[in-house]
Amino acid sequence: MDAITARTATLEDLDILFQFEQGIIATERPFDSTLKEGHIHYYDLEAMIKAPHIEVMVAELDKKVIGSGYARIESGRPYLKHSLHAYLGFMYVDPEHRGKGVNQKIIEALKEWAISQNITELRLDVYTDNAGAIKAYEKAGFTRHLIEMRMGL
Repeated sequence: MDAITARTATLEDLDILFQFEQGIIATERPFDSTLKEGHIHYYDLEAMIKAPHIEVMVAELDKKVIGSGYARIESGRPYLKHSLHAYLGFMYVDPEHRGKGVNQKIIEALKEWAISQNITELRLDVYTDNAGAIKAYEKAGFTRHLIEMRMGL
């Protein structure tokens, strides 16, 4: 068996990436009552793959794509120490391969890409009740920073 590797996603990966997107949505629905019912999309994956300020990565094992993630360069708020940061999203690991370090491999590759772009800060959002994701991100070195709150009217 080969080792888990990470590489930049290509347009040839779109079919599996669309499946991963639906996996993310299915996982997040219980945490977010504001999501529309039925089939929805979070991302324009083709545009993201082509965008120079976004790096979409996939993880592979035995030449099969088993995970994904992206880093998108965003402007920092004018009052922050950093002028730019990389926002991570689209983090997904095929359920069959969870617990094998796939998420860590993707985050490390995205971190390296961000550093190559002279970025000094990574950020991401996670639902407060998604304990598994929080644990994975903390294991990767992220710390809790801010809780976003909402109120439906």
